[in-house]
Amino acid sequence: MLEGIISPHFTDTLPFLYRGLQLTIYITFAGIFFGFILGTIFGLMRLSKSKIIYGIATTYIELVRGTPILVQALFLYFGVSDFFGINFDAVTAGIIAIAINAGAYIAEIVRGGVESIDKGQMEAGRSIGLSATQTMRYIIWPQAFKRMIPPLGNQFIISLKDTSIFAVISVNEVTYLIRQYISTTGSPFVPLVMLCFAYLIITIPSMLILRRIERRLDV
Repeated sequence: MLEGIISPHFTDTLPFLYRGLQLTIYITFAGIFFGFILGTIFGLMRLSKSKIIYGIATTYIELVRGTPILVQALFLYFGVSDFFGINFDAVTAGIIAIAINAGAYIAEIVRGGVESIDKGQMEAGRSIGLSATQTMRYIIWPQAFKRMIPPLGNQFIISLKDTSIFAVISVNEVTYLIRQYISTTGSPFVPLVMLCFAYLIITIPSMLILRRIERRLDV
């Protein structure tokens, strides 16, 4: 009896999970990639002695961290189109939302990583004839990046789970497709259990890999 109830939804849900997870992972990687670029730029701007540059970076970081990613996604998909006439497709809006949101948090990770390096490292670099930029590139950044790896890994997992909210702008990620399946069949239990396991299949190995990297790097 149990097999007769579960098996049809189990097998029928698998194609939705497969298609949805592909897009979910794509949006996460693309968003984190651009988010890292944004975060590095604004994180280094936060270290600037220029009040204007520091102010721009701080405004971006606080604005993004002070608003939910759901609001940011809705603004990008509906607000920008309405006010500026720029239309993003749903997937592009999702990638931009992840990039902008993760970028603000990564900026703080970058700032914290660089500031954690002893100031004597900069002085040592300058004393052997390196410029400030060369000292940052060859001495400080490699050490700082090593310390950034654990929080960057955590940010990846957070961003992966955040993609589930893009169902509200009709991104065909895994949560959206499972909701469609449930609305068609009216049977939510098995698909939702499988959805939970689908996320866990990605997040748990990611956390284990992250811990292994931390142990290897001794951070």
